[in-house]
Amino acid sequence: MTPNIDAIDRKILRELVEDARISQVILAERVGLSPTACARRLQQLEKSGIIRGYSATVDATELGFMMTVLVHITLDRQNEEALAAFEKEITRCPDVVSCYLMSGNDDYLVHVQARDMEDYERIHKQHLSRMPGVARLHSSFAMRHVVKRNISPAALSG
Repeated sequence: MTPNIDAIDRKILRELVEDARISQVILAERVGLSPTACARRLQQLEKSGIIRGYSATVDATELGFMMTVLVHITLDRQNEEALAAFEKEITRCPDVVSCYLMSGNDDYLVHVQARDMEDYERIHKQHLSRMPGVARLHSSFAMRHVVKRNISPAALSG
């Protein structure tokens, strides 16, 4: 079910996507509301689950993680038990940034960050290849980010 949000809510969301640390006073000015009205709308967006939290964007390369690896994983079975076992284990892997259940040829797409090729080899050998039910791994190495967003601008236009 699509929540009932209006143009002002969308403006609030666009401003927060741009800068989640914006003060409520400045946010209210930018969207044309009083600080109190803006705070009420913000609280409602949080309560409804549209805003699920706030986070910092950390540059992994500044921390020495120079490789972004996208790993396509195929399981030997696709029943609920096999999927649940894999998902339980992949959430425990500290090198995984995100994991998606996929349609098509692969069952999962896993985003991993590694310091270098040796570090990725460790992740591959010690973690990914040992996940329950893994039949095949195919790794692709990102050369650079071109677009990286939390949400598409189209989702916030209206």
